[in-house]
Amino acid sequence: MSLLERIEKLEEAKAWPGSIPITSRYTVGIAGERFFREIKDNARFLGTRCPNCDITYVPPRLYCERCFAKLDDWVEVEPTGTVRTYTVLHLALDGSPLDEPEILAFIVLDGSDGGLVHRLGEVDPDEVEIGMRVEAVFKPEAERKGSILDIGYFRPL
Repeated sequence: MSLLERIEKLEEAKAWPGSIPITSRYTVGIAGERFFREIKDNARFLGTRCPNCDITYVPPRLYCERCFAKLDDWVEVEPTGTVRTYTVLHLALDGSPLDEPEILAFIVLDGSDGGLVHRLGEVDPDEVEIGMRVEAVFKPEAERKGSILDIGYFRPL
């Protein structure tokens, strides 16, 4: 079968079984460094705004993905937002059952065109809905380390 032929059945796809033991490290870059430092030091969100496209990026970027303009305009973004989608987790990453279900959501922050994937708290899975208004709950200052986990969770407004 050539690469251009359409695969009709899964067993027709070529595959190499096995595993690749890989570890990696993600660097947050200049924009990410400032974003996470602001969360750690001041418990607030920053984004970058494109003057040409009028888009506010969260997480921030150094260049606009639409017009490629350099983004020098840093703006504070509200710690509130709207749930756009969510999922309820019943299993841990290793496949073991969780004692209590966890809720992960994509939250578009007010005043931005982007958002964050994070946990929801102080809400039952049956009560979560798309369009729900939420706010960030930051960890106490002494516990913050400069990561996305400095946000404990988002809770309903």
